[in-house]
Amino acid sequence: MTAERGFSSAKPGRAPLNIHKNKPLSFRHENKYLIDASNAEILRSRLATLLRRDEHTGEGGIYKIRSLYFDDYWNSAYEEKFMGVSKRFKYRIRVYNDSDDIIRLERKLKREAYIAKQSAPLTRDETERLMDGDYDFLRDSPHILCKEFYYECVTRYMRPRVIVDYDREPFVYEAGDVRITFDMNLRASTLRYDIFDENLPSIHVMDPGHIILEVKFTEFIPGFLREMLPHRVGSMESLSKYTMVCDRLAHLSVNPSY
Repeated sequence: MTAERGFSSAKPGRAPLNIHKNKPLSFRHENKYLIDASNAEILRSRLATLLRRDEHTGEGGIYKIRSLYFDDYWNSAYEEKFMGVSKRFKYRIRVYNDSDDIIRLERKLKREAYIAKQSAPLTRDETERLMDGDYDFLRDSPHILCKEFYYECVTRYMRPRVIVDYDREPFVYEAGDVRITFDMNLRASTLRYDIFDENLPSIHVMDPGHIILEVKFTEFIPGFLREMLPHRVGSMESLSKYTMVCDRLAHLSVNPSY
C-alpha cells in the first residue's frame, strides 16, 4: 500500500467512533467467568430446561466461531486491555462453521462494564483482499465502519495478529435480552491468516477442563437465572480471548517486525 511508505512511528489518534448519527450505540452488560467442566455441565443441564437454544445453532446446539483479530503498530488493543483502560475497542473479521456464507467486519467497544458491537458485511473476495494487505477498497465502502477501519489501517498500520477458534453453546432468554454462552476448546494460530482454511494448524490455549461462561444482557437478569449463575459457579474474570491467545503464543513484542 502507498500509505505504508514513509510510515512514521509517531502514534496518531484513534479514528472517530460512532459517527453513524442515525445508529446510536447500544451497550449491554457483559460478565465472564472461568469455570470447570463439571460445574459447566450442571449449569448447562439446568439452563436447558428453562431457556431456548439460539436459533442459529445446528445439530447438537454448538457452532464454531473463528475470528481474525487485527491490532496496530503499537499493539494498542492488547496493551489497553493489559493496562485496564476503561474505554477501548478492537477489530476482527468473524466467520461461523468454516463457512463464507456470513462474513463480518466487527468492532467491539468496551466502556467500563458495558460492551457494544458494530458490524459490516464483507464478501469473500473483500476478506481475501484484506488478508493480502489490500485496504484501499474500504475507502469507497458504503459502510461507515469499513471507512473507519480504513483510517485505522493507513494511519496506525493495522494488520492481522492472530486467528482465534472456539466452539460456542448458546442459550437465550427474551426477558431482559439475556444471552448465556459456553465457550470451549479455545484455539489459536499465527502461522497463516487464512480465515477460510478448515485445516489451519492451531494450538489449544486453555486447560481442557476449563470453559468460559459469558453472560450478556441489555436490561436485567431475571431472578431465577441470577440465582443459578455467577457466584455459584465461579468468580467473575476480566477475560479477553484475544489477550489470552497472545499471551499463550508469546506473539506480541515491544517493537513488532512487519
